[in-house]
Amino acid sequence: MNPTTSQGTRFEATEAFARELDAGDPLAEERDNFLIPPHPQLPKEPSIYLVGNSLGCQPKRVRELLNEELDDWANLGVEGHIESRRPWFSYHERFRETGARLVGAEPGEVVMMNGLTPNLHLMMVSFYRPTKSRYKIVIEDTAFPSDSYAVQSQADFHGFDPDNAVIRLRPREGEHTLRDEDILETIKRESDSIALVMLGGVNYLTGQWFDMESITKAGHEAGAVVGWDLAHAAGNVPLRLHDWDADFACWCSYKYLNAGPGAIAGCFVHDRHASNPDLKRFAGWWGNDPESRFQMKPGFVPREGADGWQLCNPPIFAMAPLLASLEIFDRVGMDAIRAKSELLTGFMEFLIDELCGARVTIRTPREPQRRGAQLSLVVPGSAKAIQKALHARGVFADFREPDVIRVAPAPLYNSFADVYRFVSVLSELTAK
Repeated sequence: MNPTTSQGTRFEATEAFARELDAGDPLAEERDNFLIPPHPQLPKEPSIYLVGNSLGCQPKRVRELLNEELDDWANLGVEGHIESRRPWFSYHERFRETGARLVGAEPGEVVMMNGLTPNLHLMMVSFYRPTKSRYKIVIEDTAFPSDSYAVQSQADFHGFDPDNAVIRLRPREGEHTLRDEDILETIKRESDSIALVMLGGVNYLTGQWFDMESITKAGHEAGAVVGWDLAHAAGNVPLRLHDWDADFACWCSYKYLNAGPGAIAGCFVHDRHASNPDLKRFAGWWGNDPESRFQMKPGFVPREGADGWQLCNPPIFAMAPLLASLEIFDRVGMDAIRAKSELLTGFMEFLIDELCGARVTIRTPREPQRRGAQLSLVVPGSAKAIQKALHARGVFADFREPDVIRVAPAPLYNSFADVYRFVSVLSELTAK
């Protein structure tokens, strides 16, 4: 088997070919901008780090930016809010343009704040407004557990039985991913009762990238609000949130966006809502109009744009790592990242088929347009034991219940040689 990719590359299952791909990779030098964890047995050698879908590698510039903020705090104290080299008062505005470009939004539609699940709850305060007849929430059955907890608790908070109010999309019998037509059919069938459609843009377990544009359109045609959890999509796949007409979206920044453990999250609100001061929301002082913020008046006047959903002043030490990362994303661009991602993931898929054969099953969709930079693998026997054995051989992969090993070649710091070495080790381990 020697398939031709959508980019015209014919793969070969050799290390020499992997190195040939690396030699022609226009993003190869980006790897030098990251700190890759060392091999657990060979500390002077880098690991094969394939868990950027769980926690991305640290950009080297993070330490510099954090030290600058520490210095400004030490030398300026409270005056750092205005006088620091990146004033803390308006720090979140540094992401106005870069954050918008990242997810295909207009400036003002994106704000970096809080964590992913708090942002989902804040969005549902505004956009999940159930009635007696229209109260259901559509999610995928394999949604990340926190999303399930969030929508269940929102339904319960409004007085509905979560078992009835939450529609969980399930694959057909014997299948592991959802069919686009089944998602659209469910939305159409339940249209009179759906208040909110909220799926993960890329499913965390299977790596499936949903047809976000079509689903958003179908949800709106059904009379529902459509929001997205982009934890596994932001920084992974190209997004066009404004053009697709999504109502809202939320994402974390510690996976593909490399902003560190527990990093500040992101939030998108379409400008048709963000310019509506009468939209119900939970309010905090940093969402107030900055012109009157320090007048200390009790009346809340929301700032126009996604900024109007902020509650607290920006956490500078959490935002500095994201600044370091988005400098890279904005310079490289999602189109270039996506082009390499398709090639990397396609090469990994080809090698698994060639070197592992039937010993390893790929549950992620085979079509590049239906997946991001992740393959979810099933190995007969103990997937968890295989994952541990991979780690001992210097490969960072992760295990998800009940039987899935997830691997995600990140285009900014993973090489084609990484992919070849990983599959070679996997082949050895599964042949035993």
